[in-house]
Amino acid sequence: LKTLSIGEPLPVVNQAGTGLWVMSQARFFSLDVLRGFAVMGILVMNIIAFALPMSAYLNPKAFGTHGPTDIAAWAIAFVVIDGKMRGLFSMLFGASLLLIVTRAEQSGDNAARIHYRRMIWLLVLGLLHGWFIWDGDILALYALCGMAAYLLRPLPPKQLMIISGTLILANTLLWALILLTAHGLRHQAVALGAAAARASYLEMADALGAPGGASIVQDLHAYHEPYWAMIQTRLAAFPGSLFEFVYGYGLETLGLMAWGMALFQAGALTGQWTLRRLAQAAILAYGFGLPASIALAHWAYQADFETLVTADIYYIFNTPARLAVMLGHLFALSAFIQAKSTKTWLLSRVAAAGRMAFSNYILTSLLMTSLFYGYGFGLYGHVSRASAYIAVPLMWVLMLIWSPLWLKYFAYGPLEWLWRSLARGKVQAFRLK
Repeated sequence: LKTLSIGEPLPVVNQAGTGLWVMSQARFFSLDVLRGFAVMGILVMNIIAFALPMSAYLNPKAFGTHGPTDIAAWAIAFVVIDGKMRGLFSMLFGASLLLIVTRAEQSGDNAARIHYRRMIWLLVLGLLHGWFIWDGDILALYALCGMAAYLLRPLPPKQLMIISGTLILANTLLWALILLTAHGLRHQAVALGAAAARASYLEMADALGAPGGASIVQDLHAYHEPYWAMIQTRLAAFPGSLFEFVYGYGLETLGLMAWGMALFQAGALTGQWTLRRLAQAAILAYGFGLPASIALAHWAYQADFETLVTADIYYIFNTPARLAVMLGHLFALSAFIQAKSTKTWLLSRVAAAGRMAFSNYILTSLLMTSLFYGYGFGLYGHVSRASAYIAVPLMWVLMLIWSPLWLKYFAYGPLEWLWRSLARGKVQAFRLK
Protein backbone atom coordinates (compact mmCIF):
# COMPACT_ATOMS: atom_id res chain seq x y z
CA LEU A 1 0.00 0.00 0.00
CA LYS A 2 1.52 3.29 -1.06
CA THR A 3 2.55 5.53 1.84
CA LEU A 4 1.62 9.19 1.40
CA SER A 5 2.33 12.18 3.59
CA ILE A 6 -0.48 13.86 5.47
CA GLY A 7 -1.98 16.67 3.44
CA GLU A 8 -0.79 15.38 0.07
CA PRO A 9 -3.56 15.13 -2.55
CA LEU A 10 -4.68 11.54 -2.25
CA PRO A 11 -6.25 9.07 -4.64
CA VAL A 12 -8.80 6.55 -3.48
CA VAL A 13 -7.12 3.19 -3.08
CA ASN A 14 -8.72 -0.22 -2.69
CA GLN A 15 -6.07 -2.61 -1.40
CA ALA A 16 -6.30 -5.78 -3.44
CA GLY A 17 -7.42 -8.81 -1.53
CA THR A 18 -8.66 -6.99 1.57
CA GLY A 19 -11.18 -4.46 0.32
CA LEU A 20 -9.51 -1.91 2.62
CA TRP A 21 -10.33 1.60 1.45
CA VAL A 22 -7.99 4.39 2.50
CA MET A 23 -7.28 8.00 1.68
CA SER A 24 -3.98 8.08 3.57
CA GLN A 25 -2.17 6.10 6.18
CA ALA A 26 -4.12 8.15 8.74
CA ARG A 27 -7.67 7.66 7.50
CA PHE A 28 -10.07 4.92 6.46
CA PHE A 29 -12.05 6.02 3.43
CA SER A 30 -14.94 3.75 4.39
CA LEU A 31 -15.29 5.41 7.80
CA ASP A 32 -15.38 8.86 6.20
CA VAL A 33 -18.06 7.80 3.71
CA LEU A 34 -20.20 6.21 6.43
CA ARG A 35 -19.83 9.30 8.59
CA GLY A 36 -20.79 11.49 5.66
CA PHE A 37 -23.97 9.52 4.99
CA ALA A 38 -24.77 9.66 8.72
CA VAL A 39 -24.35 13.43 9.10
CA MET A 40 -26.48 13.97 6.00
CA GLY A 41 -29.14 11.53 7.18
CA ILE A 42 -29.40 13.03 10.66
CA LEU A 43 -30.85 16.19 9.13
CA VAL A 44 -33.87 14.23 7.87
CA MET A 45 -35.06 13.91 11.47
CA ASN A 46 -33.53 17.07 12.90
CA ILE A 47 -35.38 19.19 10.34
CA ILE A 48 -38.62 18.48 12.22
CA ALA A 49 -37.07 19.74 15.46
CA PHE A 50 -35.76 22.83 13.63
CA ALA A 51 -39.10 23.66 12.00
CA LEU A 52 -41.82 22.45 14.39
CA PRO A 53 -42.49 22.10 18.13
CA MET A 54 -40.70 19.17 19.75
CA SER A 55 -43.99 17.34 20.25
CA ALA A 56 -44.22 16.96 16.47
CA TYR A 57 -40.93 15.06 16.49
CA LEU A 58 -42.48 12.43 18.76
CA ASN A 59 -46.03 12.40 17.41
CA PRO A 60 -47.08 13.53 13.92
CA LYS A 61 -50.59 14.41 15.11
CA ALA A 62 -49.21 16.89 17.66
CA PHE A 63 -48.43 19.58 15.08
CA GLY A 64 -47.69 20.15 11.39
CA THR A 65 -49.75 17.28 9.94
CA HIS A 66 -52.56 18.39 7.65
CA GLY A 67 -53.10 15.49 5.28
CA PRO A 68 -51.86 12.22 3.78
CA THR A 69 -48.63 13.77 2.43
CA ASP A 70 -47.54 14.64 5.93
CA ILE A 71 -48.46 11.19 7.24
CA ALA A 72 -46.50 9.61 4.40
CA ALA A 73 -43.51 11.82 5.21
CA TRP A 74 -43.69 10.70 8.84
CA ALA A 75 -44.00 7.02 7.90
CA ILE A 76 -41.02 7.05 5.54
CA ALA A 77 -38.86 8.86 8.07
CA PHE A 78 -39.99 6.54 10.88
CA VAL A 79 -39.20 3.37 8.95
CA VAL A 80 -35.98 4.43 7.20
CA ILE A 81 -34.33 7.27 9.14
CA ASP A 82 -35.63 7.93 12.66
CA GLY A 83 -32.94 6.92 15.16
CA LYS A 84 -30.99 5.00 12.52
CA MET A 85 -28.61 7.77 11.47
CA ARG A 86 -28.11 8.92 15.07
CA GLY A 87 -27.31 5.32 15.93
CA LEU A 88 -24.96 4.97 12.98
CA PHE A 89 -23.18 8.17 13.96
CA SER A 90 -22.87 6.92 17.56
CA MET A 91 -21.27 3.68 16.37
CA LEU A 92 -18.85 5.59 14.16
CA PHE A 93 -17.98 7.84 17.10
CA GLY A 94 -17.04 4.75 19.11
CA ALA A 95 -14.99 3.36 16.21
CA SER A 96 -13.13 6.64 15.72
CA LEU A 97 -12.53 6.89 19.46
CA LEU A 98 -10.91 3.46 19.46
CA LEU A 99 -8.86 4.29 16.36
CA ILE A 100 -7.49 7.53 17.82
CA VAL A 101 -6.70 5.98 21.21
CA THR A 102 -4.98 2.99 19.60
CA ARG A 103 -2.81 5.19 17.41
CA ALA A 104 -1.87 7.34 20.41
CA GLU A 105 -0.84 4.24 22.35
CA GLN A 106 1.18 2.88 19.43
CA SER A 107 3.04 6.17 19.03
CA GLY A 108 3.92 6.28 22.73
CA ASP A 109 1.66 9.25 23.56
CA ASN A 110 -0.47 9.49 26.69
CA ALA A 111 -3.69 8.10 25.22
CA ALA A 112 -5.81 8.89 28.27
CA ARG A 113 -4.71 12.53 28.32
CA ILE A 114 -5.32 12.96 24.60
CA HIS A 115 -8.72 11.30 24.80
CA TYR A 116 -10.05 13.20 27.80
CA ARG A 117 -8.82 16.52 26.50
CA ARG A 118 -10.69 15.81 23.29
CA MET A 119 -13.86 14.91 25.19
CA ILE A 120 -13.65 17.91 27.53
CA TRP A 121 -13.33 20.30 24.63
CA LEU A 122 -16.09 18.52 22.74
CA LEU A 123 -18.27 18.98 25.82
CA VAL A 124 -17.45 22.70 25.91
CA LEU A 125 -18.13 23.14 22.20
CA GLY A 126 -21.32 21.10 22.45
CA LEU A 127 -22.60 23.22 25.33
CA LEU A 128 -21.84 26.41 23.41
CA HIS A 129 -23.70 24.98 20.42
CA GLY A 130 -26.66 24.03 22.61
CA TRP A 131 -26.81 27.36 24.41
CA PHE A 132 -26.21 29.79 21.58
CA ILE A 133 -27.21 28.05 18.33
CA TRP A 134 -29.57 25.07 18.73
CA ASP A 135 -30.80 23.34 21.86
CA GLY A 136 -31.04 19.97 20.10
CA ASP A 137 -27.27 19.52 20.45
CA ILE A 138 -25.98 15.95 20.71
CA LEU A 139 -22.26 16.71 21.00
CA ALA A 140 -22.36 17.22 24.78
CA LEU A 141 -24.00 13.80 25.16
CA TYR A 142 -21.33 12.25 22.93
CA ALA A 143 -18.60 13.86 25.02
CA LEU A 144 -20.01 12.48 28.28
CA CYS A 145 -20.56 9.02 26.82
CA GLY A 146 -17.13 9.15 25.19
CA MET A 147 -15.53 9.69 28.58
CA ALA A 148 -17.09 6.46 29.80
CA ALA A 149 -16.44 4.61 26.54
CA TYR A 150 -12.68 5.00 27.03
CA LEU A 151 -12.88 2.40 29.80
CA LEU A 152 -14.16 -0.16 27.28
CA ARG A 153 -11.28 0.17 24.81
CA PRO A 154 -9.26 -2.94 25.90
CA LEU A 155 -12.20 -5.31 25.58
CA PRO A 156 -12.52 -7.82 22.72
CA PRO A 157 -15.48 -7.64 20.32
CA LYS A 158 -17.52 -10.34 22.08
CA GLN A 159 -17.42 -8.58 25.43
CA LEU A 160 -18.13 -5.23 23.80
CA MET A 161 -21.22 -6.71 22.13
CA ILE A 162 -22.47 -8.09 25.46
CA ILE A 163 -21.95 -4.74 27.17
CA SER A 164 -23.60 -2.94 24.25
CA GLY A 165 -26.67 -5.17 24.39
CA THR A 166 -26.93 -4.78 28.17
CA LEU A 167 -26.75 -0.99 28.01
CA ILE A 168 -29.32 -0.74 25.20
CA LEU A 169 -31.65 -3.11 27.06
CA ALA A 170 -31.24 -1.07 30.25
CA ASN A 171 -32.11 2.13 28.35
CA THR A 172 -35.23 0.46 26.93
CA LEU A 173 -36.28 -0.81 30.35
CA LEU A 174 -35.85 2.70 31.75
CA TRP A 175 -38.29 4.00 29.16
CA ALA A 176 -40.62 1.10 29.89
CA LEU A 177 -40.67 2.16 33.56
CA ILE A 178 -41.42 5.77 32.58
CA LEU A 179 -44.26 4.70 30.29
CA LEU A 180 -45.69 2.26 32.83
CA THR A 181 -45.87 5.21 35.21
CA ALA A 182 -47.72 7.22 32.57
CA HIS A 183 -50.18 4.37 31.95
CA GLY A 184 -50.75 4.05 35.69
CA LEU A 185 -51.42 7.76 36.08
CA ARG A 186 -53.88 7.71 33.18
CA HIS A 187 -55.71 4.77 34.74
CA GLN A 188 -55.95 6.59 38.06
CA ALA A 189 -57.13 9.77 36.36
CA VAL A 190 -59.74 8.11 34.11
CA ALA A 191 -60.96 5.15 36.14
CA LEU A 192 -60.62 6.59 39.63
CA GLY A 193 -61.07 10.28 38.88
CA ALA A 194 -57.98 11.28 40.88
CA ALA A 195 -57.29 14.97 40.26
CA ALA A 196 -53.62 14.77 41.29
CA ALA A 197 -53.06 11.81 38.96
CA ARG A 198 -54.75 13.68 36.13
CA ALA A 199 -52.45 16.68 36.52
CA SER A 200 -49.36 14.44 36.62
CA TYR A 201 -50.55 12.44 33.62
CA LEU A 202 -51.21 15.54 31.52
CA GLU A 203 -47.71 16.77 32.29
CA MET A 204 -46.16 13.44 31.27
CA ALA A 205 -48.36 13.17 28.19
CA ASP A 206 -47.28 16.66 27.12
CA ALA A 207 -43.63 15.57 27.36
CA LEU A 208 -44.48 12.48 25.29
CA GLY A 209 -45.89 14.49 22.39
CA ALA A 210 -49.58 14.84 23.19
CA PRO A 211 -51.49 17.05 20.74
CA GLY A 212 -52.64 20.31 22.29
CA GLY A 213 -50.03 20.22 25.05
CA ALA A 214 -48.79 23.32 26.80
CA SER A 215 -45.25 22.77 25.51
CA ILE A 216 -46.43 23.36 21.93
CA VAL A 217 -47.67 26.85 22.81
CA GLN A 218 -44.44 27.50 24.72
CA ASP A 219 -42.28 26.39 21.79
CA LEU A 220 -44.21 28.49 19.30
CA HIS A 221 -43.66 31.52 21.50
CA ALA A 222 -40.05 30.81 22.47
CA TYR A 223 -38.71 30.26 18.96
CA HIS A 224 -40.19 33.49 17.69
CA GLU A 225 -38.54 35.55 20.43
CA PRO A 226 -35.58 37.84 19.75
CA TYR A 227 -32.23 36.09 19.87
CA TRP A 228 -31.13 37.11 23.37
CA ALA A 229 -34.53 36.40 24.89
CA MET A 230 -34.35 32.91 23.35
CA ILE A 231 -30.88 32.39 24.84
CA GLN A 232 -32.09 33.39 28.30
CA THR A 233 -34.98 30.93 28.06
CA ARG A 234 -32.61 28.20 26.89
CA LEU A 235 -30.07 28.81 29.68
CA ALA A 236 -32.82 28.76 32.30
CA ALA A 237 -33.99 25.36 31.07
CA PHE A 238 -30.50 23.98 30.46
CA PRO A 239 -29.74 21.85 33.55
CA GLY A 240 -33.04 19.99 33.34
CA SER A 241 -32.94 19.53 29.57
CA LEU A 242 -29.38 18.14 29.62
CA PHE A 243 -30.29 15.74 32.43
CA GLU A 244 -33.35 14.53 30.52
CA PHE A 245 -31.27 13.98 27.40
CA VAL A 246 -28.58 12.04 29.26
CA TYR A 247 -30.92 9.72 31.16
CA GLY A 248 -33.16 9.33 28.13
CA TYR A 249 -30.46 8.36 25.62
CA GLY A 250 -27.17 8.08 27.52
CA LEU A 251 -27.10 4.32 28.12
CA GLU A 252 -28.11 3.55 24.54
CA THR A 253 -25.55 5.99 23.13
CA LEU A 254 -22.77 4.43 25.19
CA GLY A 255 -23.96 0.99 24.10
CA LEU A 256 -23.86 2.00 20.44
CA MET A 257 -20.34 3.37 20.88
CA ALA A 258 -19.31 -0.01 22.30
CA TRP A 259 -21.02 -1.68 19.33
CA GLY A 260 -19.02 0.54 16.98
CA MET A 261 -15.80 -0.45 18.73
CA ALA A 262 -16.67 -4.12 18.31
CA LEU A 263 -17.50 -3.77 14.61
CA PHE A 264 -14.34 -1.74 14.03
CA GLN A 265 -12.23 -4.48 15.62
CA ALA A 266 -14.08 -7.07 13.53
CA GLY A 267 -13.27 -5.16 10.32
CA ALA A 268 -16.89 -4.42 9.37
CA LEU A 269 -16.30 -0.64 9.29
CA THR A 270 -12.98 -0.63 7.49
CA GLY A 271 -13.69 -2.59 4.32
CA GLN A 272 -12.28 -5.91 5.53
CA TRP A 273 -15.51 -7.86 5.14
CA THR A 274 -16.19 -9.32 1.72
CA LEU A 275 -18.94 -7.90 -0.43
CA ARG A 276 -20.85 -11.17 -0.09
CA ARG A 277 -20.66 -11.09 3.71
CA LEU A 278 -21.81 -7.47 3.84
CA ALA A 279 -24.71 -8.17 1.49
CA GLN A 280 -25.83 -11.17 3.55
CA ALA A 281 -25.66 -9.15 6.76
CA ALA A 282 -27.64 -6.30 5.19
CA ILE A 283 -30.35 -8.66 3.91
CA LEU A 284 -30.64 -10.32 7.31
CA ALA A 285 -30.88 -7.01 9.15
CA TYR A 286 -33.35 -5.47 6.71
CA GLY A 287 -35.34 -8.72 6.58
CA PHE A 288 -36.28 -8.29 10.21
CA GLY A 289 -36.06 -4.53 10.69
CA LEU A 290 -38.02 -3.16 7.73
CA PRO A 291 -41.16 -5.37 8.06
CA ALA A 292 -41.19 -4.81 11.83
CA SER A 293 -40.85 -1.03 11.39
CA ILE A 294 -43.61 -0.94 8.78
CA ALA A 295 -45.89 -2.95 11.06
CA LEU A 296 -45.22 -0.57 13.96
CA ALA A 297 -45.88 2.47 11.77
CA HIS A 298 -49.18 0.89 10.71
CA TRP A 299 -50.08 0.20 14.35
CA ALA A 300 -49.48 3.86 15.27
CA TYR A 301 -51.56 5.00 12.29
CA GLN A 302 -54.41 2.62 13.14
CA ALA A 303 -54.39 3.94 16.72
CA ASP A 304 -54.68 7.46 15.28
CA PHE A 305 -51.40 8.26 17.03
CA GLU A 306 -52.91 8.07 20.51
CA THR A 307 -50.27 9.56 22.80
CA LEU A 308 -49.26 6.57 24.93
CA VAL A 309 -49.59 4.04 22.12
CA THR A 310 -47.29 6.16 19.96
CA ALA A 311 -44.84 6.64 22.83
CA ASP A 312 -44.82 2.88 23.57
CA ILE A 313 -44.01 2.22 19.92
CA TYR A 314 -41.40 4.96 19.68
CA TYR A 315 -39.45 4.23 22.87
CA ILE A 316 -39.93 0.50 23.43
CA PHE A 317 -41.33 -1.70 20.67
CA ASN A 318 -39.40 0.01 17.89
CA THR A 319 -36.00 -0.47 19.52
CA PRO A 320 -35.14 -3.90 18.00
CA ALA A 321 -36.53 -2.90 14.60
CA ARG A 322 -34.73 0.45 14.67
CA LEU A 323 -31.40 -1.16 15.52
CA ALA A 324 -31.86 -3.80 12.82
CA VAL A 325 -32.54 -1.18 10.13
CA MET A 326 -29.57 0.82 11.41
CA LEU A 327 -27.33 -2.22 10.91
CA GLY A 328 -28.91 -2.81 7.51
CA HIS A 329 -27.91 0.72 6.51
CA LEU A 330 -24.39 0.15 7.83
CA PHE A 331 -23.82 -3.08 5.93
CA ALA A 332 -25.60 -1.90 2.77
CA LEU A 333 -23.58 1.32 2.63
CA SER A 334 -20.37 -0.60 3.27
CA ALA A 335 -21.25 -2.96 0.43
CA PHE A 336 -22.01 0.02 -1.80
CA ILE A 337 -18.59 1.50 -1.04
CA GLN A 338 -16.88 -1.71 -2.12
CA ALA A 339 -19.08 -2.37 -5.15
CA LYS A 340 -18.61 1.14 -6.61
CA SER A 341 -14.83 0.98 -6.78
CA THR A 342 -14.80 2.60 -10.22
CA LYS A 343 -17.39 5.30 -9.45
CA THR A 344 -15.86 7.46 -6.76
CA TRP A 345 -17.19 10.92 -7.65
CA LEU A 346 -20.16 10.73 -5.28
CA LEU A 347 -18.33 8.70 -2.64
CA SER A 348 -15.41 11.13 -2.55
CA ARG A 349 -17.80 14.02 -1.92
CA VAL A 350 -19.68 12.12 0.77
CA ALA A 351 -16.34 11.19 2.34
CA ALA A 352 -15.36 14.87 2.37
CA ALA A 353 -18.63 15.68 4.13
CA GLY A 354 -17.78 12.94 6.62
CA ARG A 355 -14.28 14.29 7.22
CA MET A 356 -15.95 17.60 8.04
CA ALA A 357 -18.90 16.11 9.96
CA PHE A 358 -18.40 18.43 12.95
CA SER A 359 -18.32 21.55 10.76
CA ASN A 360 -21.27 20.34 8.67
CA TYR A 361 -23.31 19.55 11.78
CA ILE A 362 -22.81 23.05 13.21
CA LEU A 363 -23.25 24.73 9.82
CA THR A 364 -26.57 22.94 9.46
CA SER A 365 -27.68 24.29 12.84
CA LEU A 366 -26.66 27.83 11.90
CA LEU A 367 -28.50 27.76 8.58
CA MET A 368 -31.62 25.94 9.74
CA THR A 369 -32.12 28.08 12.85
CA SER A 370 -31.64 31.18 10.69
CA LEU A 371 -34.28 29.86 8.33
CA PHE A 372 -36.88 28.90 10.92
CA TYR A 373 -36.33 30.96 14.08
CA GLY A 374 -37.77 34.39 14.77
CA TYR A 375 -34.45 36.22 14.50
CA GLY A 376 -34.11 34.82 10.96
CA PHE A 377 -36.85 34.17 8.43
CA GLY A 378 -39.34 33.14 11.14
CA LEU A 379 -40.77 30.04 9.46
CA TYR A 380 -40.93 28.06 12.71
CA GLY A 381 -44.39 26.51 13.09
CA HIS A 382 -45.54 27.92 9.75
CA VAL A 383 -44.64 24.91 7.60
CA SER A 384 -46.11 21.43 7.39
CA ARG A 385 -44.14 18.30 8.12
CA ALA A 386 -43.74 17.44 4.43
CA SER A 387 -42.80 20.95 3.32
CA ALA A 388 -40.11 21.20 6.01
CA TYR A 389 -38.21 18.50 4.13
CA ILE A 390 -37.65 20.84 1.17
CA ALA A 391 -34.66 22.28 3.04
CA VAL A 392 -32.98 18.86 3.41
CA PRO A 393 -31.72 18.21 -0.18
CA LEU A 394 -30.64 21.84 -0.46
CA MET A 395 -28.45 21.40 2.63
CA TRP A 396 -27.12 18.12 1.25
CA VAL A 397 -26.08 19.81 -1.99
CA LEU A 398 -24.29 22.51 -0.01
CA MET A 399 -22.40 19.90 2.05
CA LEU A 400 -21.35 17.99 -1.06
CA ILE A 401 -20.12 21.16 -2.77
CA TRP A 402 -18.32 23.02 -0.02
CA SER A 403 -16.74 20.07 1.82
CA PRO A 404 -14.44 18.82 -1.01
CA LEU A 405 -13.77 22.40 -2.09
CA TRP A 406 -12.63 23.31 1.44
CA LEU A 407 -10.48 20.18 1.79
CA LYS A 408 -8.77 21.02 -1.47
CA TYR A 409 -6.98 23.84 0.36
CA PHE A 410 -7.15 22.90 4.05
CA ALA A 411 -6.14 19.80 6.00
CA TYR A 412 -9.23 19.87 8.24
CA GLY A 413 -12.67 21.36 8.41
CA PRO A 414 -12.71 24.66 10.36
CA LEU A 415 -14.24 23.19 13.51
CA GLU A 416 -12.23 19.98 13.23
CA TRP A 417 -9.12 22.16 13.19
CA LEU A 418 -10.34 24.18 16.19
CA TRP A 419 -11.17 21.03 18.18
CA ARG A 420 -7.84 19.44 17.29
CA SER A 421 -5.90 22.57 18.25
CA LEU A 422 -7.71 22.95 21.58
CA ALA A 423 -7.32 19.27 22.44
CA ARG A 424 -3.58 19.28 21.65
CA GLY A 425 -2.94 22.61 23.33
CA LYS A 426 -1.29 24.19 20.29
CA VAL A 427 -2.30 25.56 16.92
CA GLN A 428 -2.29 22.80 14.31
CA ALA A 429 -1.19 23.18 10.71
CA PHE A 430 -4.25 24.22 8.73
CA ARG A 431 -3.51 24.99 5.09
CA LEU A 432 -2.25 22.32 2.72
CA LYS A 433 1.21 23.00 1.39
